[in-house]
Amino acid sequence: MTEQALTKMNEEQIAAGLETHSDWVELNSQIQRTFEFVDFVAAMKFVNQIAEYAESVGHHPDLLIRYNKVTLSVSTHDASGITVKDFDLATKADGLV
Repeated sequence: MTEQALTKMNEEQIAAGLETHSDWVELNSQIQRTFEFVDFVAAMKFVNQIAEYAESVGHHPDLLIRYNKVTLSVSTHDASGITVKDFDLATKADGLV
């Protein structure tokens, strides 16, 4: 893991990251997005893909599943805030839909 991956981003850096991840918001020192799918099965397929990716990189989002909606909340606990790792996960999640 690089030092940059564990370095907490400042507000300006977070704002720049959110510009390229327009469906994500900053909330309570995390970045968050709710994805909506056609049904529960599609939502669960997405969750399983996120789980596989998260496990492979050792960076796990908080997940909230509500039928066809999945909310991902991401922060880097080791940095006590938002880091590049969080935006990497956001990019991966965006690419899965």
